[in-house]
Amino acid sequence: MHNAFAAGNQSALNNIEQAGSAALSPDLLKQWGPHATFVRLLGVNYIHLSLPDKSELYLTEHGVPFLDHVHPDNWYEPEWFKAKRQPLLGTGTVYRVPTRPVPTHKCRSIDLVIKWSRMGQDVPLDTFTLNQAINAEFNTPFEEFSLVEELRNGTYGRPGLRILAQRPMAIYVPSERMQLWQTGRSRWKILSKIKYHACIEIDILRSYIMIYSWIKGVDAAQVARAGMYPGLSQEESLKQFTDRTVRDLEDKGFFVADHKPSHLILHIRKDRIVRKRNGDFAYGLIDYELLTRTDEHQAYARAASRSKYLQLQRERFNPPAGVAVPPHLHRVNLLGTDYVFGRAESTAGVLWVVGKDPRLFEYFLPERWRKKLFPLSSSARTWYTQTKDGVHLVWKISRVGEEPPGRDSDPRWPAMQRHGYNSPFEEFTLAMEMTRKGIRTSYPRAIYVTGHGDVSASGVTDERRFQQMQGDVGPDGQPVLRIGHDYITIWGYFRGHEDATAADANALYSPIGAGQAHAKALLTDDTLAELLDRHRQTLTAAGYEDLNYGPDHVLLSYMPGGDFQRDALGNIATRHCNLEMIRRIDGM
Repeated sequence: MHNAFAAGNQSALNNIEQAGSAALSPDLLKQWGPHATFVRLLGVNYIHLSLPDKSELYLTEHGVPFLDHVHPDNWYEPEWFKAKRQPLLGTGTVYRVPTRPVPTHKCRSIDLVIKWSRMGQDVPLDTFTLNQAINAEFNTPFEEFSLVEELRNGTYGRPGLRILAQRPMAIYVPSERMQLWQTGRSRWKILSKIKYHACIEIDILRSYIMIYSWIKGVDAAQVARAGMYPGLSQEESLKQFTDRTVRDLEDKGFFVADHKPSHLILHIRKDRIVRKRNGDFAYGLIDYELLTRTDEHQAYARAASRSKYLQLQRERFNPPAGVAVPPHLHRVNLLGTDYVFGRAESTAGVLWVVGKDPRLFEYFLPERWRKKLFPLSSSARTWYTQTKDGVHLVWKISRVGEEPPGRDSDPRWPAMQRHGYNSPFEEFTLAMEMTRKGIRTSYPRAIYVTGHGDVSASGVTDERRFQQMQGDVGPDGQPVLRIGHDYITIWGYFRGHEDATAADANALYSPIGAGQAHAKALLTDDTLAELLDRHRQTLTAAGYEDLNYGPDHVLLSYMPGGDFQRDALGNIATRHCNLEMIRRIDGM
């Protein structure tokens, strides 16, 4: 089966081989068949193959010419893998595996490094390293490949310095799902994430296997034990090897939390260490699951990324004519709002990013915003985060399908029950409508839909929204609103500037709910009452009603130690920040 597939696409392979390591061309997909898609994640191009057994293979530009070799049929077949695998030193699950011979390829067999991702597991660090990297976490496979490619390209840091690293060939995701205990992932970490935000974690019951090229050589620990560094003891030679690598990494803007001599591969010729022309020893770096940018490099990258993000948001509905939509993304208009739609590969979820610019899509991948969260509600449904790109966001777990809480004694409750919670797509359309009518709201940025099904199905007691939208189907052929999936609405964290001016703004305000401002004595009773009444009248005049209206649905901006942001009339400026129970007033 696989040989037939490969033979049918030999021309595509030849095209890429002749171009060397040229970037993958989406045009090649026509030669790969209906189960291949082009994907770009965190700056890395992939061809994604859906295999007949429902497993998945993500081929990088390094792996595409070796499809026959990295295809799991040629290294992961149980008998072959068991007989040929060679365990490699380390705390993770890593093997060196030769591939089955491929008669039609100029490289009949190649050696691969097969490594199971440890994302979600506890990091086993010694005391010294723990003090240096107390918050170290294993990279996700796509993050790891992105960082390795950045290191290999070497565009940041000292010019002329190049650090040799393995070529990332592919990411293989087997179809089998495991029990939680089989994954090796930290139970308390996983359970806490499921409890508070199960919807944004990787698919914790699937394995992610990274496939790297093999680097020939001997690791530094073996070299030191063999006494191949003249004039130095084993301890001294190891220190010299590792110190040199650490300095080189820092010069290129990187740091490895658990750097070990065994991660340093030296080239040996005639029992001597191969040196470069400048006298330095030649080496290759392996093991990247804790590779990260240095603080300086990260600050530079975040500043550049955030600046680009703000510029893209400013023109998100009118991107330049030359901006093409890659084949794995789609422009969609739903309920009058424009989105860029695509799959979040690390979670098998999907993303709806507001606007028409596909360049914004990667900013909202779950791995960019799922860490370092700060709760903004006691219900653990609303969170603030600063993403890895330096973007400030607020995300909320949608209540669509839930029964509104309340009592018969509450005069608002019957209307709330009749209306029900808005769907995420209704919230975003309402936010856009209200903005056009002069009512400022939180900025709708993206909607994330979890990949796993049946997680929240038991919590759905009001199916009206799902029934109303059952005819709305996304580019993936699935209903846009489905029972059994969690929906996350992602909003901009308002700092006092509109999208049109945020990229050039210097002074940043702090957002605060009207109720919180009153609790902190920043607003008097009378000022709060006047502010809420004025905001309600503005809503009514524009044709909207918040059925669950309260102080915490009104957002203010203030300068700590100074005044609130005010409108042209001198009133405290207000912004509506909760659209779960907003409804249009009939006849308006």
